[in-house]
This record gives sequence, C-alpha cells and structure tokens, in this order.
Amino acid sequence: MKHRVKLLFSRKLFSYALIALIVSLGLLCVYYVSSLAPALPRSDDKGGGEDGTDPLFGRSLHRDDDDDFDDRFEEQDHNPDFPKSIPVCDMKFSDLIPCLDRNLIYQLKLKVNLTLMEHYERHCPPPERRYNCLIPPPVGYKIPIRWPASRDEVWKANIPHTNLAQEKSDQNWMVVNGDKINFPGGGTHFHDGANKYITAIARMLKFPGDKLNNGGNIRNVLDVGCGVASFGAYLLSHNIIAMSIAPNDVHENQIQFALERGIPSTLAVLGTKRLPYPSRSFELAHCSRCRIDWLQRDGILLLELDRLLRPGGYFVYSSPEAYAHDEVNRKIWNAMSDLLRRMCWRIASKRDQTVIWAKPLSNSCYLKRDSLTRPPLCSSGDDPDASWNIPMKSCITPYSANMHRERGSGLFPWPQRLTAAPHRLEELGVSSKEYQEDTEIWHLRVTDYWKQMKSVIQKNSVRNVMDMKSNLGGFAVALKEKDVWVMNVAPVNDSSKLKIVYDRGLIGTVHDWCESFSTYPRTYDLLHAWTILSEIEEHGCSMEDLLLEMDRILRPDGFAIIRDKPSVINHVRKFLTALQWNGWISEVEPRVDALSSREERVLIARKKLWEEGAAKM
Repeated sequence: MKHRVKLLFSRKLFSYALIALIVSLGLLCVYYVSSLAPALPRSDDKGGGEDGTDPLFGRSLHRDDDDDFDDRFEEQDHNPDFPKSIPVCDMKFSDLIPCLDRNLIYQLKLKVNLTLMEHYERHCPPPERRYNCLIPPPVGYKIPIRWPASRDEVWKANIPHTNLAQEKSDQNWMVVNGDKINFPGGGTHFHDGANKYITAIARMLKFPGDKLNNGGNIRNVLDVGCGVASFGAYLLSHNIIAMSIAPNDVHENQIQFALERGIPSTLAVLGTKRLPYPSRSFELAHCSRCRIDWLQRDGILLLELDRLLRPGGYFVYSSPEAYAHDEVNRKIWNAMSDLLRRMCWRIASKRDQTVIWAKPLSNSCYLKRDSLTRPPLCSSGDDPDASWNIPMKSCITPYSANMHRERGSGLFPWPQRLTAAPHRLEELGVSSKEYQEDTEIWHLRVTDYWKQMKSVIQKNSVRNVMDMKSNLGGFAVALKEKDVWVMNVAPVNDSSKLKIVYDRGLIGTVHDWCESFSTYPRTYDLLHAWTILSEIEEHGCSMEDLLLEMDRILRPDGFAIIRDKPSVINHVRKFLTALQWNGWISEVEPRVDALSSREERVLIARKKLWEEGAAKM
C-alpha cells in the first residue's frame, strides 16, 4: 500500500512538472513571436523595398488599416532605429525632379510617344526606386539674391547651367556676368524687352492707358513655353500674375532659372493630359514662338486652352505663322484660322507678328453652329474642372445657363475679387458667410505665424511660398501685404476648391502628395502644411517620403510651417535633426477657431544652409 501511494505521488509530480514545462515553452514562444512581429512584412504591404519595407528607415512605409494612428507614433518614440541622420544623395542628383526624370523613363523602358510629348509628362518612380536621401545643393551654393533684385540677376553657382545663355545670346534671355547670371528681360519674340512688348499688346487691344490689366479685369495669365519667364516677371508690375509653364526639355533648367529669380512658374507640358488647373482660370493665354503644333490631333491643344480661358478671354500668339508669306506658314495660318472660327473665337487684333484671338462671351455662337460641326461640344457628363491625370478631350466646353445669360464670369476687377465671394462658391455649397469667416481666420493664423518668426525672418527673405493644402486660398490672401507669391496646391481629394483660388486672382495647381511635385530642388522659401501630413498617412502614403520631398523643394534658410495634430508634430520633431531643419525651431499650441476640427499644434522649423563638404556625408 505504501509503495502504491508513493507511485501515485510520483506520477502527479511528473504531471505537474510536465504542465509547467509546456506552459513555460508556450510563454517563451509567444514572447519570441511578438518580439519579431513588427519586423515581418505584411502580405499586402505596398512599401518601398521588395519586402515591403522602406530601404532607408527599415520598416513598413504603410500602416495597417486597423492600427491606431496615434499609438503607432507613441511606439516609435521608443524605437532605437529612429533615424538620427539621413544619407545625402550623390551630387549628380542635385537637380533631381523624381517624376520628370527622363533617365527613369529609359531605365524602366516605358513606352512613350515622343511626337505627343509624353516623355515630358509625369512618370513617377515606383516605391522601390525612391532615393530616400537628401538632395545636395551644387558646389558653392549661396543663399539666393532677394526679390526684387533677383528679377534681374541670380548666382551662377546656384544654377551652374549656361548653355541657354549661349543658345539664346542673340535674344537677350540671359547673360553670364562673372559669378552672376543677368536677365535683360528679352525673349525670342521681344528682343527689346518684355515691358515694351506688354505695352504693345495693351495697345493692340485698345485698353485704357495702354495698361494690359484693363482696369483690373485681366489678372490671371497662362504663359505657355515661357523660357526663363521674363514675360511673367514684367507682368507683376502691372498687377497681373502669370502661371509660366515650360517642360523639362533641351532648354536646360529654364524653369529653375525662373523660380530662382522669384517668378511664379512650374514645369508642365501640353502633351496628352489636361494641365492641372480648373476650367475658366485665366483671362489671357500667351505663346511667343513656343514651338507648339497647335493643329495636331484636330486642334486638341487649342481646345485645352479653350477649357482654361474665361468667357471673353484672349489668346496672344506671337509667331511667324501670323504674318509670314511663305507657303508653309500661310498653310498653317489658314488651317488655324479655320479651326478657331469653328471654335467661335474671333480675331480681336492683328499686328506685325502677333495676333490676338478672343473666346466668345456666351453660348450664342455655339448654338448657331451646324450639329455636325467639328470640334463638337462636350457632353453634359464631362467635368471641365477635373484635371489630375485626365486625358485632353477634343470638344468645346459650353457655359452654364447662368453664365450664358450674364455673358461673362461675373468676377470683380482686381483687387476687389481677392475678397469678394465668387459665384462658383455655390458649386461647393459654401455660403458667403462661411467664405468670409475662412478669410478672417486665416488672417489671424498668418499674423500669429509671423509673430513667431519675427525674431529670425529678414526683410525680403521670403519670396516663393507654397501652401500645400490651399483650401479656399485664405492663407495666400492673408499674405497680400507681403511682397510674395503663393503656389496654392489643392490635393486631388480636394481639387474642386482650386477654382475659387483662381476666381480670387491667385494661382495654384492640383497635386497628389503621394508623388513628387513638378519643380526643381530648392525652389521655395516657405512651405505651409496644414494637416497634409496626417492626411497623407490616412491615404496610405508615407509621411517620411513627404518630409523628404518637402526638404527637396525647400531652399536652405527656408521655413516649414507645419500645423497638425499633436502626435504628428511629435513625430516630425524627431526628424528635424536628420533633415537638418534645426536652424531655428518654434512650437506652440495655437488658438482654437472654427477651422480647428481637432486639437492642433504649430511647428515652425528652418532648414540649415549646409556647410561646404556636407554633401559628402
């Protein structure tokens, strides 16, 4: 009996020991798996490397949909792998524009139609081809010459490309003068200077006092194939703002020169897709020997201008086709004249090598055309304001019934239109009261920003400004007393509001911030990012990628104003040293207002001017 009891006791002891061993092994496995889990890629990851992780930061670029956004940031606060520095790209990338890099097109063997200019359109690198490094300035880079002196001269070291000066030496585009590049104000057509040319256009249109702004009724201009943007530069003194566009083509760095000068401009091309602007944005479009075949594809490029012009808007065309008598030019002129007549445009004036067409004020001419006339009117289902990655269409956009009755856009002259409520607010469901309140709130916000920066901001140190989420344009309106211009960027999910920006006499563009912006490095003095960083994560894109893009386009000594939720500000603050944005830092909790949908904080950081040799890091 005693032996049997002892045997039972031994068996129980063995069972308890076995259970304890199994539990211990189970706990050990749980701990081991949980410690490895964050490093394992998800099967549906869309991130940068082949395993779904970012090659620089070594973790997933995209959050799980069911993860809590703020908790993820809290976890990263204790992450020992959080970057203390970011690699610097090779010097050969100092002028890199990721989505307009023709080398990428060849490397990826993309099939593009050269005759349709597709190779100058946007083609962004896939995530695994992102550089994930800081773009270095060229050797000898200096803080840019300040506006207004920069209109006429820039540092050669900042844009060490002088081929254009040699190629256009007989046209007064630009002249190399020691360590500077000077801009006499000439162009391919206006050798004697843009000012005289602008006055000549005003005389052709018989505007009062030979002033092209026509009493404030001409404010927004689209300059196609702008060169170094001297036309747009000299329009500014006439209270006219031009969106000067040109492709990243063989005329190397022409838009980079324009932005270095402090002139509103951007990289764009009339190719196969609509320009990223809403319909009826410009009172005048301009082309001075811009080397565009306007007759291609049944005049589709002229139809794109038609979409962008306001009722009664002008197209100023300075080119030999307008007056040359040789057979080739006569043929082009006759074909253009026939096409534009069928589009209901009329010749407003014609002199020397310049002709000015005017778009109709109402639908009257369209209604009188034969139903089979080409080009046709666009269908009622076409949205003329849709412009991001939208193919151009070979049709004419008729006016709404209201615009047809009023015969025009109904906008006030400049500068009244800056604050007056435009008719198109109704299309957004925004009341005049809400519009006015938005303007007042942004005035208070910008006043607070400038108070924060008062101790470090110098006179004329800010010229090129970008509002990365422009909303109704209130931020730009609040800067009206500053000698600056603002590129108002409407994110693709909020693009409908950009037409209000243009109706206010401002300029801007639609853009998807999951991609790189169409500009050269070091082209903006100040970036304003209101909730754009938190929203980009909500759309499945990487905040780190956007911060690197912001660094690419921000000039040394430039400022980034980031207004967002506290968790985002905490996250960005940890990147400041790695980005070298710690030249000056201010962080505050702003006043609560009607636009504050949640708690916000404001972080202002200044990008350092790299010391010589920093690019070798």
